[in-house]
This record gives sequence, C-alpha cells and structure tokens, in this order.
Amino acid sequence: MPKAAWKRFWRSFSGLGVLLGALFFAASLTPSLIPRAFLLQGVLSGVCFAFGYGVGVFALRLWEYLEFPRPHVRFRQLATWTVATIATGIVASYLWYAAVWQNSIRARMEMSPVDTAHPLEVGLVAAVVAGALILLGRLLGGTLRMISGLTARIAPQRVSLVVGFAVTATLFALIVNGVIFRVGLRVADYSFRAVDSLIEPEIMLPSDPNKTGSAASLVGWEDLGRAGRGFVSSGPSRADIAAFLEKDALEPIRVYVGLNSADAPESRANLALRELIRVGGFNRSVLVVAVPTGTGWMDPAAMDPLEYLHGGDVATVAVQYSYLTSFISILVEPGYGSDTGRALFREVYAHWTALPHDARPRLYLYGLSLGAISSEQSVRLHEVIADPIQGALWAGPPFPSPTWRSVTKERLSDSPAWLPRFGDGSIIRFTNQQNALNIPGAQWGPLRIVYLQYASDPVVFFETTAFYRRPSWLSEPRGPDVSPDLRWYPGVTFLQLLLDMAVGLTVPIGHGHLYAPAHYIDAWQAVTDLKGWTPAEIARLKALFAR
Repeated sequence: MPKAAWKRFWRSFSGLGVLLGALFFAASLTPSLIPRAFLLQGVLSGVCFAFGYGVGVFALRLWEYLEFPRPHVRFRQLATWTVATIATGIVASYLWYAAVWQNSIRARMEMSPVDTAHPLEVGLVAAVVAGALILLGRLLGGTLRMISGLTARIAPQRVSLVVGFAVTATLFALIVNGVIFRVGLRVADYSFRAVDSLIEPEIMLPSDPNKTGSAASLVGWEDLGRAGRGFVSSGPSRADIAAFLEKDALEPIRVYVGLNSADAPESRANLALRELIRVGGFNRSVLVVAVPTGTGWMDPAAMDPLEYLHGGDVATVAVQYSYLTSFISILVEPGYGSDTGRALFREVYAHWTALPHDARPRLYLYGLSLGAISSEQSVRLHEVIADPIQGALWAGPPFPSPTWRSVTKERLSDSPAWLPRFGDGSIIRFTNQQNALNIPGAQWGPLRIVYLQYASDPVVFFETTAFYRRPSWLSEPRGPDVSPDLRWYPGVTFLQLLLDMAVGLTVPIGHGHLYAPAHYIDAWQAVTDLKGWTPAEIARLKALFAR
C-alpha cells in the first residue's frame, strides 16, 4: 500500500473508538457464568471491540452534528497515536490475564485449565471478527452518506441525513430479517425436522402392549418423534428397580405424544389422556404431567431417579410442542409450549378430579428449561384451588418465567437472588447443588413447589437489564459455582450472558444448564414427600446415577 494511502487509511480510524473498543475488549475477557473456549471468547471479544469502536465513532459524529469545536488536526493526529499506544497496552495486559480468568470458573466446575496458547488464539480470532464488523459498519456508513448526498440535492442537509439514516436502517433490517434470519431459520427448521423424524436402529418398537408406540398403542411409533421414541423406550425397567431396591417393583409408565400425532395441541392432549387411561396411568401412586424442552426431549436425569424413588409406581405423560431447540423456540414460537402444556393439564386434571380421592394418584407437574416456563403457565390457581394438585418441580426456569420472577423479586431480604427464600417456605422453595430444601422451622403445606436452579445457569439468570444495570445475583455472597472475579460491565456483561445462554450445556453435569440426577433426587424427595428411605439408601441411589 502506498505511503499516502496508508496515511489516509490510518487517519480514517477514530482514536476514541479504538480506545473504547479496547476497553470493551478488555471487559469481555473477564469471566461470566460459563467457561468459554478460545473460539467463542475470540468472537465475543471481537464483537465487543467493534461495539465499543462504534460507540466512540457515534459519539464523535454526534459532537460534530451538534457543531461543537473540533481540535486542531495535528492535535488529533498526536491523540490518535497516543490512544493507539494506550489501547495496545490495555489489550495486551488483559489478554495476559484471560486464561487466569477463564480458569477461575473452570476450577469451580472441576474442569481442566485452558492451555498457554489461549490468549494468542483469542487475540487472533478477535482481530478477524472486529475487523469484519468494522468494515461492515463502514459499508453502512458509506451507504448512509451516499443516500444522504442524493437526498441533499432536493432537501435540507439535516432532513437528508434523517432520510439517509432511515433508508439505510430499513435496508439493513430487510437484509438481516429477510435473508439472514429467514434462511437461518429455514435451515434450522429443516435440520431439526430431519433429526426429529430419525428412527435410530438401536431403538426398537416396543413389544409390550402397555408401552406407548407399541402395536396396541393409540399413538403410532413413527409419530412419536425421535425424542419421544427415546423417552418411552428408555429408563429403568421393573427388573432394574427391583434389583436395586431388593424388593418387588412396578414397571414405570411413560406416555408420550409426538408433534405429528395430531394437528392441534388440544387434539394431542386428548390423545395423551386416552393413552394414559389405556395403560393404567391413573392406577399409579404418582402421576407426573411433564412438559418437554423445545426439541421434545425429556431429561432422564429427572425421570429415572423418580421411578427408582417410588419403586416404579409412577406414570409420566408428556406432549411434544416443537422440534426446535429451546433457544430458537422461545424466539419464534414462544406460546406453543404453554398452549400445549395448558391443554394437557386441563385434560388430565379434569379426569383426575372426577376420580374418588382415595383411588387416584398424587398429581405433580414437571418441566425443564422451556418446559419449566410452559409447565408453570399451564395451571391457573383459581382452577385448582378447590381440588389442588400435590406439587411441581421446575428445573432451570428461563428468566421470563412469570411466577419465578415474582417470587424471586419478593424473596426474603436476607436471601440471595440465586437461592431465594419465599414467605414461610410452606409452598415454594429453591435449591441447587447444595440441598437447601430443609429450612429450619419451616413446615410444608399440602402443595409443594420446588425450583431447582444453579447459580451458574445463564438461562435462569440472564437479564435484558444487564445491559445497563448490575444484576442482583452478583451481590455477595456468590453462588457456589460462580467465579469471584465476575464483574458487571455495561453492555459487555449483557453480551457475555447472551453467549452463555447458547453454550449453557457445554459444562460438566451439575453446573450451568445441565442438571444432575443427585440434585433431582433431593428435589423429588421434597416435592413428593417421600417416605421410607434412609439417608444411606439415598446416598446409594445417588452413587448409582453418579456412575
């Protein structure tokens, strides 16, 4: 590149933008809730640098628009070199500590430390991402200037600037929404639909007529979907449970209706009820109305321990509402889960209340992730107050969950946001890796609700207000698996948590959004008021699932 061209290129950069970009870059290297591999950290840091650079450029453009005086050109050149030197020092020093900060989370999750090349890898990826985004910003800026210049021929300067901004923003939105988002969603839809229809050769059609999907079932094997076929064909058998308990047990009942089994949520819910009646689900002691995750997946870490705890005397019924992952489902079809969960609960509850009180199972709700918020919204207090269910277990409730948000906000003032205590503890309690359900002096009422959540779960603790306000869960004391080095930075923490949500399952079980059987065991004990198990037997069951 010729020397003159190089000078023009260098002077085109904003010194303030570079400085703010370096500061945002540095903040992005600090830990958040989930450990990040170098590629993800590099992408995040590159985005943060570009964001900070954009803030600096916007501030300077606003200064000029308001017609404030500009410094002399020589001063600006000197300032640019000075700022570039300072920014380089900030980037280098914070990259040096990047591995230390990541390891502060990894140590709490018992993960191996990152290697010594981590800072260099992060820096290279960030440079590519930041450069691409800044070039994109310049393209948008050039488009704005071109449209404003054309408009200025027939309109005042400020009007042309507004018109240029509006047209550029509209074009960008159309490209993102009409091309990138729609094409991405179409690809995701095709991919997840293909996965949902996949029939794995090792999962055989059940021969037992009491199994959903069998030849005698009201639900076709192909219509169950991949998650449904996995759910009804897995789990402990009667023989497995009996061998562990060293006494007779029952065969657990698992009823599942796939998305393709009927056209509408109400039709699928009615089909699930009829199948549940057919296999004798209302003759069991424990009946669980479960709402799956976005893909239709039912967490074996939750359901398998429950069936051991109650000697197989358990029936579980679930209806699929989507085959997209929860993160996508909550963006494009947020009401599907709650509509389906509500339809299923109404069907089951209407039949359950018609049964004699001494000849019906205890009724519980369960949901994980998007299933938790959908399950939470499936029941209305005024509908069940005359004949209440026995309880609910909701794991990893997403941050928009209305009941969860209300209870967390109204918690006792001496309890942290990541482990609230609500009221006298007679109805709702919270727990995590360290069983917190045995509250001294508290007595359970007839309805028991337990929220199982980890302090490191970004699906639970993401907040849109984290963009401009420090989250309450960052106050001391910190959660057991949250880094002591985690700090709040405006804008940056929001982006960190947003990325954390997407990778919340990339951690060892028992952290992030990956819930462990041992913690489900503690929760199910409390919710179902389990009797007859000694602490030693519970420890033995936890050891079984730990293996």
